[in-house]
Parts: sequence; C-alpha cells; structure tokens
Amino acid sequence: MTANVNHLVTMANQIGDFFGTFQDRGQALEEIARHLRRAWEPRMRTALLAHLDGQAGAGLSDIVLDSLRTHRGGILQAG
Repeated sequence: MTANVNHLVTMANQIGDFFGTFQDRGQALEEIARHLRRAWEPRMRTALLAHLDGQAGAGLSDIVLDSLRTHRGGILQAG
C-alpha cells in the first residue's frame, strides 16, 4: 500500500468502527457509504475503490469492505 492509500484505509476503518456500533448492520453499511460520499472528495473515494479492486481491500475492516461492495455506486456519486 502506498502511504496515501494506507491513510485512506486507516480513516475508512475509523469510520467503520464508529458506525459498527449500530445495532442494525444494514443501516451501518449505508451510513458508512453516506459518510464517504459526503465527507470525502472524489479522488479519495476513487482511490479507496481502486484499492478494493486492485488489492482486494487489504487492511480494510469487514464492515468497510461490506459497505464498499454493497454501496459502491452510491459512494461514487456526488455528495
């Protein structure tokens, strides 16, 4: 992982840790995707999804991986 992608993975996992406390996992996955879409600039989102594709999301937590896979299209949309 490059330093930039490593930082994105760390931040995404922190987001996943926060929303992972939700009782409803489906809602947690949606909220992770919503946060990425609204708070991250397009280049960051694109780089994270490229990491998912190229490195199978190495280092990403299970909840973040699930959110990225489930809500990929929505993550790429403008916030």
